[in-house]
Amino acid sequence: MARSDLLVTLVKASATGDRKVIRSTVEAMIAEEKARQHNGLAERLTHALNAPPPHANGPGPVILAGPVPKGRDYLSEIVPRRRLADLALADEVRTAIADLVEEQTRADLLRAHGVEPRHRLMLVGPPGNGKTSLAEALAEVLGVGFFVVRYELLIGSYLGETASRLRRILDYARTTPCVLFFDEFDAIGKERGDTHETGEIKRVVSSLLMQIDDLPSYTVLIAATNHPELLDRAAWRRFQLRLDLPPPTAADVARYVEAFFAKFDEPLGLSPKTIATKLGRISYSELEQFCLDVRRRQILAQGSTSLKSIAQSQLKQWQQRLNRAGAAGKQ
Repeated sequence: MARSDLLVTLVKASATGDRKVIRSTVEAMIAEEKARQHNGLAERLTHALNAPPPHANGPGPVILAGPVPKGRDYLSEIVPRRRLADLALADEVRTAIADLVEEQTRADLLRAHGVEPRHRLMLVGPPGNGKTSLAEALAEVLGVGFFVVRYELLIGSYLGETASRLRRILDYARTTPCVLFFDEFDAIGKERGDTHETGEIKRVVSSLLMQIDDLPSYTVLIAATNHPELLDRAAWRRFQLRLDLPPPTAADVARYVEAFFAKFDEPLGLSPKTIATKLGRISYSELEQFCLDVRRRQILAQGSTSLKSIAQSQLKQWQQRLNRAGAAGKQ
């Protein structure tokens, strides 16, 4: 929203005493100033918004109403280090993410025409195939904070506690441009029609959906799930972009290995296709770990062992682990 529109909205809300609109409008102004790197002004606005009334028995300014949000307590802030260019993504996923990034970085142009950028993204796929990495990389390319919801602190044992904490998290996310990441989203976004679920989780889902609707477009909400079949149908509709992140095929593994080892001065000595065949079914996380293990051993060897020998040794260890896992699975 343009600054002039925010000011008009603020004046109207002050005249009518609409404290909720006043708070949300000032929060939008704070986020806008932070995005422009005007941190001093943003901090002053934040202090003004959350300061207590000057007189304990006096009316106090309307704009100062409301407690300080404590949603930050339920989040982990991670410095984004992953880069989109370094991720192995399907072409359609990379294109969709590029479109989302363009919309966010050119949001002013969209808003000038009465359109908001998309900012709600659902990632679906088995564990270890890049959902968290993609969320982190999106925060990195947008140059905003990356916040991960801590479920061990979010989920409460008392009636209404989880919904209250969830509201605080989303209130906090509204105060600054950021990427807010819900991993394992099915933990709180389950289908409300499930007869096995309690009334409490249904209230949490209902509260969550209303809060999602109120998020501003500069807050990029990303949810990830391994079990999309468990999600509430209304939750699905809240996300403007839904992307599948499947495990890599053998061809994907070969391309990843080739790109990883192309940066080395020493030739690998094994074809990427051969390595892909020996690795078998594998997630991107496991594939990255295998390549890094080879790299670590090469560094520590300091030239005393060839890269080919190191890769063969790591492949042997990998296959031994697979055999042990397969034997355990048959017991």
